Amino acid sequence: MSEPGIDLRVGGRPARVAVLVYNDAHADTRVLKTAATLSAAGAQVRIFAVARARSGFPVGTQRLDSGVYLERLPEFELARSAPWLASAYRWVRRRVAAVGSRAGAGSAPARPTADPRSAGTAPTAGAGSAASVTPGGPVTPGGPAEGAASGGSVRARAVSGLFDLWLRTYRTVSLAVYWAGAVRAASHWRPDLVHANDGNTLAPALAVRSRTGARIVYDAHELWRHRNVRPRPVAPYVEHLIERCGIRRAAGVITVSPNIARWLQRTYGLLTPPTLVRNIPPAATAPISTGTGRLRQLAGLTAAAKVIAYGGRLTTNRGIEETVDALTHMASDVHLVLLGYGEPNYVEPLRARVDAAGLTERVHFVGRVDSADVAATLADADLSVVYVRPSCLSYYYSLPNKLFESIHAGLPIAAADLPDTREIVLRYGVGRVFATEDGRDLAATMTEVLADPESYRAAARAAAAELTWEHEAARLLGLYRQILARVR
Repeated sequence: MSEPGIDLRVGGRPARVAVLVYNDAHADTRVLKTAATLSAAGAQVRIFAVARARSGFPVGTQRLDSGVYLERLPEFELARSAPWLASAYRWVRRRVAAVGSRAGAGSAPARPTADPRSAGTAPTAGAGSAASVTPGGPVTPGGPAEGAASGGSVRARAVSGLFDLWLRTYRTVSLAVYWAGAVRAASHWRPDLVHANDGNTLAPALAVRSRTGARIVYDAHELWRHRNVRPRPVAPYVEHLIERCGIRRAAGVITVSPNIARWLQRTYGLLTPPTLVRNIPPAATAPISTGTGRLRQLAGLTAAAKVIAYGGRLTTNRGIEETVDALTHMASDVHLVLLGYGEPNYVEPLRARVDAAGLTERVHFVGRVDSADVAATLADADLSVVYVRPSCLSYYYSLPNKLFESIHAGLPIAAADLPDTREIVLRYGVGRVFATEDGRDLAATMTEVLADPESYRAAARAAAAELTWEHEAARLLGLYRQILARVR
């Protein structure tokens, strides 16, 4: 007989759950919260992630405070695995840089972002790189490859195409190396369930299932087939096939927003709707108040300033440029504070845009804080802007983490008019929505909220008591109990 609440068991022993994620997992709050919740309910949980040694996350296993084991598997290192390809990579970079520097006025000289002697982990974007590469994630054009293409010459386009092909091949090989390592390590551990986070872990999850008989839980953090990536000739068909095979063989499906759940059920003919587990912060141990906030201190602002907060990654399609433009239509005492990290090839042009608009003294880049500290840091702002441009279906159906972080910070919200975001904002009365793509409407909406913020603050504090990870975790555990009941 298991203890109350400690019931994730198989045959009287703790269930073993292998959590697959294609990143280093150190700041993936959804993965860490999910793993901790399953561990607290009695399961033995091991996360199989990717080492990022140059970022301070080397190969190895560690026990987290939650009792979860985090095992980081070897990443693909070009210099070690294929030295001749490392030499080829350096040659291609030199050719791209040479062509890019001649490809039209104003092109910035190329600067490699990593020590070319190592050519180790996936090429990371920086000023002058051809792309911002996040494994399994979006690619942001920029740098010499783009500049070369804009030159219009056959040679420039050929070199740009060669570099683009290189990046695509590198990412594919890196993913394949993780798949192989995850299959070996997870199969050796003999899990009862495999929790596959996003479509890029479904292939190894299927292989582990074939080897061990483990059940699969598919956790779709976004609409994988319609996410924010550049057009690719082959990958969409492969991803479609993998997701279709994986989702039909999964014992359970989880996702993050109601509309993504409906899309998955409709597209794949699921008899049971996916379980909705939104990515919401845990309940605060103590109420967050404006007095706990650090945003003004980080930006060097006084209490007299009106502060609009943006929290999250600084990258394209997050409405940052539109918010900067909207600031030109607002009073001079209104400031925008950007809390988060971005690659230099995005941030540097953004700073130039800010300077050109005459907003240098009103837009503040303050860097990032630990994920657990975001809500408390934001708390002394006057308003949070939650803006995701609907550049792909996944973004249109998104329910951003920053929406819930802002609610937990007790902030009034100005949010883009997207269906699932709008539903939360209006149901709880925590702010107003604005028409996307319209900077003047955004400025007017933010001005209206700033003129009378207290009712929205009170609504956010009330909503934060209901919108917690603990409530979402109840649905997660309910699904796991159903699956394990069939295993027993």
